[in-house]
Amino acid sequence: MRVVLLRFVLLATIVGTLVWFMPTTVTGQTPVPGTPVWSPSRTPDGQPDFRGVWRVGDVGEPDDIELGVDPQHAQIQGRAPRPALVIVDPVDKKIPYTPQAMAIKQERYADRRSTNPLVRDPLLRCFLAGVPRINYTNNTFQVHQSAGYVLLIHEFQHAYRIVPLDNRPRLGENVKLWMGDSRGRWEGNTLVIDVTNYNDKTWFDQVGAFHSDTLHVVERWMMVDADTINYEATLEDPKAYTRPWKMGFKFLRNKQPDWEPQEDACYEGHHMAEQFRAR
Repeated sequence: MRVVLLRFVLLATIVGTLVWFMPTTVTGQTPVPGTPVWSPSRTPDGQPDFRGVWRVGDVGEPDDIELGVDPQHAQIQGRAPRPALVIVDPVDKKIPYTPQAMAIKQERYADRRSTNPLVRDPLLRCFLAGVPRINYTNNTFQVHQSAGYVLLIHEFQHAYRIVPLDNRPRLGENVKLWMGDSRGRWEGNTLVIDVTNYNDKTWFDQVGAFHSDTLHVVERWMMVDADTINYEATLEDPKAYTRPWKMGFKFLRNKQPDWEPQEDACYEGHHMAEQFRAR
């Protein structure tokens, strides 16, 4: 009788342990990573439905994507410095520059308060932000979807991205663009956008974070609930980096019923470079 009882207790303990470690979506408990707990609705042509207005959620525009907000700039604007929240790999939050690229970055950083706009952040002269910076710089954007396409319309700079999903050929290697050339595909409920054909003129922040014209960015947009998109971008550039590195943050749905994009009056010859001279 004692043997049977011991076997029963042992079996109950094993079953209880297995149940304890089983994935669950009960409110208040965290599901096992990778376990699908939510799936978006679908557009008429079957795409996961990302349509709507979104804004960057857990980061503001960093002055420096490695350091966050510059302390002097924060003091000028009356806000506290904050650590960078954009870089998620490497863990030290440092871009893995080659020595040549690091020299360019350091030169740009030294000129960050120059009165010469030609050596300052290109955004000060109204040039396009590029990808992925357009996603985390002063930005609200709208997603439209139609058969075979995703369209991103950004409030900032009146920028837009038309992302075809039909695996069409790339532009020629000699074509270099401020926003790059985007091609998209769906991996389950995740939108993957592969971006090439960059010029070497865009920066990732206000202090000269560097890339060359061989930059290759792979973005992953995964909607984790009806109002949240997890965003990750992997950046490779053999001319500038010793290894790939990653950015990551969230987008939150803008639920304002009367929202409409604002006029972004940025034009060549304006005086923003003088305004930000003290940064």
